[in-house]
Amino acid sequence: MSTYSWRTSEKEIYPTKKAPSIVTLPRQRFLAIKGQGDPNDNAAFSAAIQTLYTLSYTIKMAPRKGIDFPGAFDYGVYPLEGFWTLPADYQAVGLDKSQLLYTIMIKQPDFVTAAVFAEAQALAAKKLTPAELAQVALIERDEGLVGMILHQGAFDDEPASFARLGAFVEQAGYQRTSKAHKEIYLSDFRRVAPEKRKTILRVSLAPL
Repeated sequence: MSTYSWRTSEKEIYPTKKAPSIVTLPRQRFLAIKGQGDPNDNAAFSAAIQTLYTLSYTIKMAPRKGIDFPGAFDYGVYPLEGFWTLPADYQAVGLDKSQLLYTIMIKQPDFVTAAVFAEAQALAAKKLTPAELAQVALIERDEGLVGMILHQGAFDDEPASFARLGAFVEQAGYQRTSKAHKEIYLSDFRRVAPEKRKTILRVSLAPL
């Protein structure tokens, strides 16, 4: 049985070309953790990422351990994603990263139901504490119409890519619906040098 690859089968959702794009996304399911604060040198943020990966790989590897989830198939674990925004009453000039609100997440195949999630939590209890498990939720998101661009480089250099994306969507007759955005980390930023990181930047759109 071949391994399902999101890189080749979901290119519209995870574009790897430098040209910006506009697409309407399907409803998707994620394991997710919410938090607040500067992600740099943040132990809680790093621990949350590890928790998501531990649960995601627990689900992926379960069939190899004789656990038969209905509809399960072999697949590559999806990349880490982060939805970033600021509090509604944010007043600071510039970006105070300590105020950032985030939802970090890893997409799951459709067979990952609430029952599968509960069983995965039980299986992962040997590796994760009750507090770590409790912060994870299985959520569904309908992002709808979005604009995307592949950014290569450091996170602090993203404004240039956002400017390119903004010009593209405006010329196409659309506008951003909020300052919030999603980042999809095609590179593991814990191991890849900043200048080599590849990150998909995604924003919600509406017609002008």
